[in-house]
Amino acid sequence: MSIQRPERIFSGKVASPGLVSGRIRFHARRAESDAATGTPAEEASRLDQALSTAATQLARLSQTVDEAAQGILEFQIALIEDDELVEPVRRAIAAGSSAARAWRQALDAQVSEYQAAPDSYFRARAADLVDLRDRVLDLLSGVAEESDHAGEGDEARIYVGEDLAPSRFLEIDWQNYRGGALLAGSANGHVAILARARGIPLIVGLGAADLVAGADAILDAEEGRLIQDPIRHTRDIFARRMTTRSATAAAEAEFLPRPAITAGGQRIAVAINVDEPGIVERVDASHCDGIGLTRTEFLFSAPGGWPDEGKQFEIYAGLIAWAKGRRVTIRTLDAGGDKPIPGLTPDGEANPFLGLRGIRLSLSRPDVFSVQLRALARAAATGPLKVMLPMVTVPREIEETRALFKTAIADLIKAGVKATMPSLGMMVEVPAAAINVAHFEVDFFSIGSNDLVQYVTATSRDNSAVAALHDPLDPAVLELIGRVVAHGAASGRDVGLCGDMASDARYLPKLLDLGLRSISVAPARLARIKAEIARHG
Repeated sequence: MSIQRPERIFSGKVASPGLVSGRIRFHARRAESDAATGTPAEEASRLDQALSTAATQLARLSQTVDEAAQGILEFQIALIEDDELVEPVRRAIAAGSSAARAWRQALDAQVSEYQAAPDSYFRARAADLVDLRDRVLDLLSGVAEESDHAGEGDEARIYVGEDLAPSRFLEIDWQNYRGGALLAGSANGHVAILARARGIPLIVGLGAADLVAGADAILDAEEGRLIQDPIRHTRDIFARRMTTRSATAAAEAEFLPRPAITAGGQRIAVAINVDEPGIVERVDASHCDGIGLTRTEFLFSAPGGWPDEGKQFEIYAGLIAWAKGRRVTIRTLDAGGDKPIPGLTPDGEANPFLGLRGIRLSLSRPDVFSVQLRALARAAATGPLKVMLPMVTVPREIEETRALFKTAIADLIKAGVKATMPSLGMMVEVPAAAINVAHFEVDFFSIGSNDLVQYVTATSRDNSAVAALHDPLDPAVLELIGRVVAHGAASGRDVGLCGDMASDARYLPKLLDLGLRSISVAPARLARIKAEIARHG
């Protein structure tokens, strides 16, 4: 006789809105033990089994990916078969260590060596080592067994984990899940931004929730709740809310193919934010005014290392071709802060959000920056392209970048390669730049509201303890946005906003009232935002 568990409600914060139901699927590694759970022989056998399974998984994956990804997987398989890597693990196990602890320590040491290597190729490969380390640890700790416990086939699932890095979020096949819930995480971090871009319901900050693998659940990413084992009354309420949501979505979808025009007849340009190139495959270019932000840092943090000039050109030119003459805006590498890149961003910065990030980092690494500028200059020769620089603080950073661009273009033309100077603009996210906006000689401005709010209010966007102060409608934030918009109107330069404020119906009316006429939003929010614009007077 089965025992019905009582309904339990766990509260968190909404990172990406939505309302779904499904079975809980755990993706959390159990804590490692300093001592072995079995004899040395048993621990060695567990290691062998995990390595064998990992090699099988990687070999299977290599048959379904492109040539570049195959190289990554082959590198990881070669490491599994490398006696120089595995033998120290076996010795540690023989001395009494658990297989998981021995493996982690050995791989951590290798990761450190790769990150410190003078050759950029080896530094980039550190990320592949991290991926391999975690894959084997997952197998040793039983995470795969737990995640498979909830069911098979096409059963609706809710992803539950401790936390996610942006690169890991991008690796997950979200077609297998209706939404996600994280025990940690931030409602304002980059994983939240990625989830909103794809329309994936996500709540974060559940804490030490006593969740049951395989349990039925409702993910209420509107009120910030995960309801485990919902009772009949709760299910009925959920069904009614889903009916209402479906009707609202159908009404908003009617605005998708139309130009965005306010009730007063004002045309608003609505572009999309692109965090990884594949996302445009799910968007009809005619439904938007192009791309207002391309986050290139995720190209650099993907497994396989940093993309070379050819790969970057292929991606940038592909976005231009997709847009069919509409504007395409690509942001140069915005590494740092909560987006570290092994071998590129500094280790151990006391405050990375105020350190060497964005354009500051790029200018300090011309070997990396010049490769990106060459790819962008080549892409600009294929169609309309706007390039914007992140974290600009002083006019000198614009001039130094322009000089590097001109050198790159001259070298390309001399080599017989088509290249041209794209429209060059800047992100306005540093308060000093917003206050001093009239002194920057650029073609356009794009307000980065996410960091602007963070810096104006002195509140980390991933710290829940100061979430109440992290207010996009703070008068100081609105004053700076209005200042930039007014300068654009007076100087004849385009001003857009590509931060999360533009995708949020709570903030959009105030932005339009400030005179903003160009925004860039998460692709999944296009219909909703166009509908909101149509209602605005």
